[in-house]
Amino acid sequence: MAKKSVATLQTGSKRLTKAIKMVKSPKTGAYTFVEAIMAPEAVNDWLNKQ
Repeated sequence: MAKKSVATLQTGSKRLTKAIKMVKSPKTGAYTFVEAIMAPEAVNDWLNKQ
């Protein structure tokens, strides 16, 4: 993982976070971006797992 970006989104009463991480493909070596919208508490766990 080379970089990470986190943005906070607020929709009504729910607080969500959009996290983007850059993942290197083991086959080709190319980088791809993986995005997910989740609760702010789950961001660090999601960024740390591969």
